Amino acid sequence: MTSKELLYVEDALGHEKYFQTKCMEAAAQMQDEDLKQCVTQMAEKHRQLFRNFYGLL
Repeated sequence: MTSKELLYVEDALGHEKYFQTKCMEAAAQMQDEDLKQCVTQMAEKHRQLFRNFYGLL
C-alpha cells in the first residue's frame, strides 16, 4: 500500500468512527422509537464500514 493510500484509509477510519459516534449520540437522545432504530442502524453500518477499512491495513 502506498503512503497516499494509507493516508486515505486512515482518513476514512476517522470519518467512520466520527459518524458512528454522532449517530449513537443522536439515537440516545431520541424519543421516537422508529427513528431511534433507524439511526442506530446507521451507526451499525458505520461500524461495519470502519471494520472494512481497518481490514485493509
